[in-house]
Amino acid sequence: MTMNEAPPPPPPPTALPMKRFKFVWRFLLLSNLALGAFLFARAKRRDSMEIHKKKTAHRLPKAKATVEVPPELPTSSMDLNYDDFLFPITMPVEVRAPIPEEQQREVFKWLLEEKRKVKPKDAMEKKQIDEEKDILKQFLRAKSIPKF
Repeated sequence: MTMNEAPPPPPPPTALPMKRFKFVWRFLLLSNLALGAFLFARAKRRDSMEIHKKKTAHRLPKAKATVEVPPELPTSSMDLNYDDFLFPITMPVEVRAPIPEEQQREVFKWLLEEKRKVKPKDAMEKKQIDEEKDILKQFLRAKSIPKF
């Protein structure tokens, strides 16, 4: 070699660029999928909460006792509240009216009939069913049904 000659150019790469950067492609694909899943779940959760608020706002009568949920503050895309992911959303608890005694007696009669139809598999199960039938008979014979 003489000083005037330039060194030969390097040979062109034989592998495809996609194969050479396989790790980068996989990382980009997985990160995009994770971001899409996060955004989809967040939007779905927000929509379901808004629908639930609309449903319960016009349905709740004034006489029922409810547990109030504090209003959510609007968050920007940069301000994430991770407590939403860790703790379940609290739902208002409705206090229901007591069931009338006559209706309770009908339910106890129906339960007793169903217990009589059951075929026990062994002696222990028969004993348990007999005890449950005795308790139901005591409730039906009583003048007043105890409040639970």
